[in-house]
Amino acid sequence: MKILLIIAITATILGAYAASQIAAERQARQSAPPTTAQKETAFFCDRTALTPGQRKRQQDLAKTLRTAVLGIQELPDGFEFEFSPDPANYQALTEFTPLERACCPFFDVSIRLEREGGKLWWRLTGRDGVKQFIRAEFAPWIKR
Repeated sequence: MKILLIIAITATILGAYAASQIAAERQARQSAPPTTAQKETAFFCDRTALTPGQRKRQQDLAKTLRTAVLGIQELPDGFEFEFSPDPANYQALTEFTPLERACCPFFDVSIRLEREGGKLWWRLTGRDGVKQFIRAEFAPWIKR
């Protein structure tokens, strides 16, 4: 009888230990950051991302926007371009932005309108190295 009692106690202790180990592993998996690393693209314009018609439209919009730039703010990780808040500039930016992002997916892009009829801003930023890429690719916008 004592042997059965010892076996039952031992089994209970081992079962409790196994259950606590399983619970600890589950909690560790749930609190750990995701292990899948996000793929980072290289710094170059993917000319195949746009159709010839889209590429032409992007170039036309770039010319229009380049001449409409009122000012530039250099940021630690990119640039912010200032435009007058008229609807034509806003429309051009909203059409240009997805085209630019398609061929340069490494950009963080935002369009911002200030309240009370304030300025229109187009922000182009990204990870380390993107600022130098922007400086080269948007040189006509920056050095006007």
